[in-house]
Amino acid sequence: MTTLDCRGLTCPQPVMKTKELISKDKPKDIEVLVDNQASLENVSRFLTKNGYTVQSAETSPGSWKITAEGGNAQAVVEDAEYVACPTPLAKTKTLVLITTETLGRGDDTLGTGLMANFLATLPELGPQLWRIVLLNGGVKLAVHEGKALDSLKALVAQGVSLLVCGTCLGHYGLLDKKQVGETTNMLDIVTSLSLADKVIRP
Repeated sequence: MTTLDCRGLTCPQPVMKTKELISKDKPKDIEVLVDNQASLENVSRFLTKNGYTVQSAETSPGSWKITAEGGNAQAVVEDAEYVACPTPLAKTKTLVLITTETLGRGDDTLGTGLMANFLATLPELGPQLWRIVLLNGGVKLAVHEGKALDSLKALVAQGVSLLVCGTCLGHYGLLDKKQVGETTNMLDIVTSLSLADKVIRP
């Protein structure tokens, strides 16, 4: 079994190193060592999407071993979503990038209400609404109870992808408090921005 030691690295480096390893060597079984929760979630998700059966175990406080087995040497190493080539018949992919808890400046109470209204209105975009990305203070929308969180949960239930920055959650001490969405890394975010046909930043 191939072992990849990513301890001491922050996201997205562990995901990038894992991607590089399976692109180059195509190992059937892999062990990846990480020492932060964001990397644990992101590497596990990446390997699962690439056909591996993934398990993880905490080897010491704050450190984990991710065991991935059963990989196919001929498997595509990218997430199919990332490498899909759009066709003229493909629906428009609209991405919404949110970096703050409030909408606009001037009054936070008003801004909180406006953000809740904005999220509640996003379904009006219809099937073109593809993905929402929460960065910096925007990650708090996936944590704190309220109308904004309710709207995000409803959007995810309708099939909208929601990515929540793991580094940002860690910075605010919220990694274990996220209630909706996938914890993600900058590689996923940059790839999502490049794939989107349209980006809305309120």
